[in-house]
Parts: sequence; structure tokens; C-alpha cells
Amino acid sequence: MTTILTAGDHFVLNSLLTDRLRPAAPTATFRELTLPWPVEPFGDVGEVREASGTEDQLIEALGGVDICVTQMAPLTERILEACPDLRLFCVSRGGPVNANLAAATRHGVAVSFAPGRNATATAEHTVALMTAAARRVPATHADLSAGTWRGDYYMFDKVGPELEGSTVGIVGYGAIGSRVARILQGFGAHVLVADPFVRHPDDVSPAEVTDLADLMRRSTFVTVHARATPETEGLISRQMIDLMPAGGVLVNCARGSLVDYDAVCDALDTGKLFGAAFDVFPREPIPAHSRLLTTPNIVMTPHLAGASKQTAFNAASIVASEVERFLAGRPLAHCANPEVLAPLH
Repeated sequence: MTTILTAGDHFVLNSLLTDRLRPAAPTATFRELTLPWPVEPFGDVGEVREASGTEDQLIEALGGVDICVTQMAPLTERILEACPDLRLFCVSRGGPVNANLAAATRHGVAVSFAPGRNATATAEHTVALMTAAARRVPATHADLSAGTWRGDYYMFDKVGPELEGSTVGIVGYGAIGSRVARILQGFGAHVLVADPFVRHPDDVSPAEVTDLADLMRRSTFVTVHARATPETEGLISRQMIDLMPAGGVLVNCARGSLVDYDAVCDALDTGKLFGAAFDVFPREPIPAHSRLLTTPNIVMTPHLAGASKQTAFNAASIVASEVERFLAGRPLAHCANPEVLAPLH
């Protein structure tokens, strides 16, 4: 008899996971653990990042469990050592950042994830932030709420660019970046793409493929959708921001480590950039002393780009399909350490 732990939270609910899993594993026994995210922010747990709950909670909940399905639960060396029955750990996120892959591999535990689960939500949020920054939507709403009518924002020197007819640079052309491109083409923008993994220009047509420096030089709007890796840390550097045309808009809905935020604030202070919009930050929550809170014309949301009901449903469906494949002895579609499963297939 297979025992499955659903370690859901207040976004990807245990009820969603269980509803999707029961048809995939009709004979399994289910246990539940509800983690506190997002009521309590995620953070470091043991040696892993962006996790919710404690190692002790997971060790207790995983006793005798074969499969764990979660969004935020940590998978650390200590947990793996204490839970020898675990065979599959499904993370319902775009990447398994809350799992120690090296340790899981040593312990023979397959780790799967859910790429693309929030791609549409994040793409839509990205374009919303672009237009909000270009048209000063949050600032003028706050002014009106305070009883101030800012007619001066109609002055030529204070208005921003339109998307139609503008060149928009997309840094990273995965599930999210490609959707952003499709939306922007509907606006009538000319889209540039910089992504070392794009193998042929036809893969992004009718967008244009170029390198990062050329993209920054030519783009009125730049939006970042690369993965956070040691190689991409600081990708949008001060040097790259300086290449942008005057009066541009920079958007980041990927990860805070990709952008030099001090350089963005400097560019906004000098007027080099017209606006910026961020859903992710170097530290979350934002520290009280951060320049991001006082620099003008920054639009900010608290890491909510992927927050839609469809994302939660997608997450549950993707991991349930992985469990079904695993129990049937078929290869997983999204395994982060497939070498663990090689002897089984």
C-alpha cells in the first residue's frame, strides 16, 4: 500500500492536491500537513531556500510515507536521513528550490517539479506592471485617494511611452517569456529576445533574437524572465541598464538576484529610466531602509505575479500526473534528478 503525504499550504491547498491525486492513486493512503505559507513568509530551512515549515514537522509527517506532494515543504539532508521510506518528492513549483537535489539523489529519492504552472499568470502580471509603470497608475491612484489631482502629469516631459510601436526586450524565453511575447505582439510592440537556449530564430518568430547588450540598447521596455542561477546573478547590471535608451521602463517578475536594484534606483533618480516595476526583490519582505521604498516611479507587488486560481489548479494537476506516472512505472515528465529512476526503467 502506497502512503502519500500532501503537504499543502494556503495557496496550493491540500484539498486541491487530494482531489487531483485520488484518481491518480486510487488505492493509496493519504495524510495531510498544512504549512503556514503565505501567512508566514518562506525562508531558509536547513540548507534549502524558499521553504515553509520545519525539518522536525516534516520528519514527523513523513514517517512511513512513500510519496510527498508539496509546494513549499523543505527536503533536506536531515529529513532524508530520517525518512528512509520516501521514494518521490513532488514540488508543485517551477523549480525545486526547496529540495536538496544532491542529497535526494544520494538517498535514491526522485524529485519532480511543475514547470509552466504559473506561466500565464506571471505573463499577464508582467504586462500589467509595464503599463502601470508607463502610465503612473499606482502613484496617480494614491494622489486621487489623498484628494490631489495631478494634471501636471499630462505635461510632455512627464508622460511615458506606449507599448504599441515600442521595442520591448524579453530576457529569457521560457514558458513565461514566450507568453509575454505573444501578449505584447497583440499590443503592436516589436519584440526582441535574448536567451542563450533559443536554438533558432524561427523558434521565437515573429520576435527577433539578439544578444543581451543589443537588446538593452534597443529596448524602450525590458522585462526579465531568466532563471536564478550563479551565472545569471546580477545579469541586469549597472552597465546593462546604462545601455538602455533614456526614458525606458524595466520590469522584473523573475527573481531579485537577477537585477542590480541600486543601479535601477540611480537611473530613476537621474531620469535615465522613466519607470520600473518589480514583483521580486533581493530581500523579501523589503527592508524598511530600502531605497526601493523612496525612489520615484517604481511600481511594486509582493511576489504575487503567479498568484491566480488557475496556477493553484495547474500545480495540483501537474504533480498528480507525476505521481500517476511514478506508480505506473513510467518516466516522469519533469524529474530534476532522473538518474535516480534510471535503474527502474
